Amino acid sequence: MANAILRLPLVKARTGLSRSTIYLRIAEDSFPKPVSLGDRAVGWLESEIEQWLASRVEASRGAVGRAA
Repeated sequence: MANAILRLPLVKARTGLSRSTIYLRIAEDSFPKPVSLGDRAVGWLESEIEQWLASRVEASRGAVGRAA
């Protein structure tokens, strides 16, 4: 199965996060780490971004369910 590499503009669009927030969460170890594509280029595995998004939805809906 092929796994696409997403560059930062697409990661920002998919997650709704800013560049600074993405890198802050990487430093906090709460966002997928980028893959080096060269000396000055990185990207993220699409599957890891999708998994991260799914976990955020699950956490959000789980918190709503507990509050009710």
